[in-house]
Amino acid sequence: MRRLEDRVAIVTGAGRGIGKAVAELMAEEGAKVVVNDLGSNLDGSGLSKQPADEVVEQIKEKGGEAVSNADSVSEYNSSKQIIDCALDNYGKLDILVNCAGILRDRMIFNMTEEEWDSVIQVHLKGTFNMVKHSVEQMVLNRYGRIVLCASSSGLGSSGQANYAAAKEGIVGFSRSLASELLEYGISVNSVYPGGATRMTASIPQTTRDLRKAMDSKKKGTDTQEMPSSDEPPEASNPENNAPKMVYLCTEPAGEITGQVFGTFGWNMSLYSPRHVTHSINKVGNWSIEELSNILPISLAKELTNPMPKQEPKEKKWTF
Repeated sequence: MRRLEDRVAIVTGAGRGIGKAVAELMAEEGAKVVVNDLGSNLDGSGLSKQPADEVVEQIKEKGGEAVSNADSVSEYNSSKQIIDCALDNYGKLDILVNCAGILRDRMIFNMTEEEWDSVIQVHLKGTFNMVKHSVEQMVLNRYGRIVLCASSSGLGSSGQANYAAAKEGIVGFSRSLASELLEYGISVNSVYPGGATRMTASIPQTTRDLRKAMDSKKKGTDTQEMPSSDEPPEASNPENNAPKMVYLCTEPAGEITGQVFGTFGWNMSLYSPRHVTHSINKVGNWSIEELSNILPISLAKELTNPMPKQEPKEKKWTF
């Protein structure tokens, strides 16, 4: 039994990596797929329809149905054309999986306004654009499945303040949408995917080492986007994300909404919503003196700086 028979899906960023794997598996499960990809470089430069066309060709060779599209998710009117592509070719839209993204990694003191804006524009604004236009159709049909690619980088990742802000914004966005759209039969979930993709390959080794050092000192926080070193190389295949993401797009998964799942490697993890872990209270307002005395032995008792304090460098930074 094909689980997505007669469903119509849009997968953005589907020319390579995780998006490609998702689009191909959806087609195998019977969905008609709009394969969207700009064919750009990781920083968003350069455009080519070839990656999307090649995925469509591969899907058709296996007996599936698909059409390519190279419109941009980051521009409001352009993103509407991606939805129009689904409607013009297949008459409806049931599923949206948003994988499109770019990287502009930089430490905050070196990051330019353009590097910040471009990442927010593609990831966060692009997600809004795609969901906004897709939901207009899904609400009419009282059915929809939306899976948004967030990232465990949003839990704290050195050199990725722009990327982390955008991705964690997607988590909050998806949880709000889940509440808004539940009565219309539309589920919305986010995933923290991972694997050996173009994006992970572009991360400098120095940055990898820094993140590894910081992660090893964090307690109860999993920011892993790659399988651990003791797992075989196959665990790093981005295709490992696809079955978990596609399952969230099936009809039985409709009861699952407003959640965040880790899908990297051979694992699938459910991340808990933010909640209060400890609190202190008194009758009346706190003074700074009172907080200075009680915080170090209560709320901040086990909170430590994951990186050792360094002496000031002689070299002056140029901003």
